[in-house]
Order: sequence, then structure tokens, then C-alpha cells
Amino acid sequence: MCEDIFEIGGVTLNSRLFTGTGKYGNDAIIPDVCKASGAEVITVALRRVDMESSTGNVMDCIPKTMHLLPNTSGARTAEEAVRIARLARATGCGDWIKIEVISDNKYLLPDGYETAKATEILTKEGFVVFPYINADLYVAQSVVNAGAAAVMPLGAPIGTNRGLKTREMLRILIEEIDIPIVVDAGIGRPSEACEAMEMGADACLVNTAIATASDPVMMARAFGQAVKAGREAYLSGPGATRKLAAASSPLTGFLDGE
Repeated sequence: MCEDIFEIGGVTLNSRLFTGTGKYGNDAIIPDVCKASGAEVITVALRRVDMESSTGNVMDCIPKTMHLLPNTSGARTAEEAVRIARLARATGCGDWIKIEVISDNKYLLPDGYETAKATEILTKEGFVVFPYINADLYVAQSVVNAGAAAVMPLGAPIGTNRGLKTREMLRILIEEIDIPIVVDAGIGRPSEACEAMEMGADACLVNTAIATASDPVMMARAFGQAVKAGREAYLSGPGATRKLAAASSPLTGFLDGE
């Protein structure tokens, strides 16, 4: 198999699994989760970051080898997302930013219009923008046109562990969008991450499914393996499906002549 290089946001990565920092009973487990998963990108809500705190800072639990992807969780408008992004840069979190603009408190669905608006402003300021969106082609095209580095469509509402409920829409995005597709939100099982990768997604972001597992470290390892397996299955070119049975060995000639 040819070398499978994954470049995103100007960085070359060995792992196509992104992970997060939320919902752990104890943030001290995060380094073990990162190591077991093999992930190299980790997202953190800026509202959880307190650079001036000497104790209890989630940033202290993130391995220095990880690429930090701060997110604008808590933003309800483009203006709030932009302000959070600028704060992230000012506090030393770098130029990568995951845009989350959510004003719906029941289903936590991202606002596509406000997300595209924030993406356009921040890319002009030199940010590397990763917009979290509904699996909608028009929204995806709008953030691509605004300069996004990747598109992060949801598989199901955030935090639900319900899997790839947007499967057919994801398939369209994978076919039609020319920048990396990172399936984000809703993936609850390693098999679902594997399926997303088999479909041709470039990466998956998994947080809740790992953080809420009985054994987060073991689950992180399982997700890392699943994403890798799904990618290799995609690259291998699965055989065609058929309506009728097809024997895997010849059915004629075996008893001829008796």
C-alpha cells in the first residue's frame, strides 16, 4: 500500500483520530487516553482554560506532543465565536480554531449561517479554521468558500453516542467536498468510526464515547484501531456487493467421472 500521508491545517499527522478533553471524571486520565488512542489532535473548550490558575487547569493534562484545537463552545453567534478565537490566540493556544456556534439548547445543533460568517472573518485573520456543521452540502460549500481548512459534519447530535444518523448526507459531503472531512459528534462505537472511515471520511473526532466509557483508556485504544482499520479498508477498495450468491470456489467438476 502506498504511504498514506494525512495533511490537515498545514500539519502532517500519523493518526486520523482526533479526541477531546470533556466529560472525564478526572482530567488526569487524559494523557493515558491520548497515548492509547494514538491521536495527535485534541480539542478543548476555551471556557475550560484558565491560564492563570496554578491548579486544576485542563491544559496541564494535555501532552505537549498533541496539536491543540481550541473550540468556541459556548458561542451563540459569529461575533462571540470570533471573540473566543481571538482570546484563544492571545492566551497562546495557537492559530487552529474549531468553530462551534450553537444557540439551540435542546439538540445543540450548529448554526450554519453564523458558522460560515465566523469562518470568513477568522480565515482573513490568519486562523486555521475547522467549522463544526450539520451534514449539509450548502453549509459545507459556504465554509469551504470562506476558507475553512476542513469540514466537521456531525454524525448525530453532540454527546448522544447515536452513531452515523446522517450517513447519506455524509456520503454526499465526502463525494462533493474537496477539503478534509472530519466526522464529528455522535459517534458512539468504534464500529461507527470504522464505518465513517470506510466511507471515505478523512478523520473522526471522538470525545463523549471515550470519556463516558467504563474504561476510557481501553475504549480510546479501540477507537484508534477502528479508525486505522476503516482507513485501510477504504484504501483497499472493497469488492462490489451482489444480490445473488456467488461461490468462492468452483461448483462444477469436483465429482465428475464417478
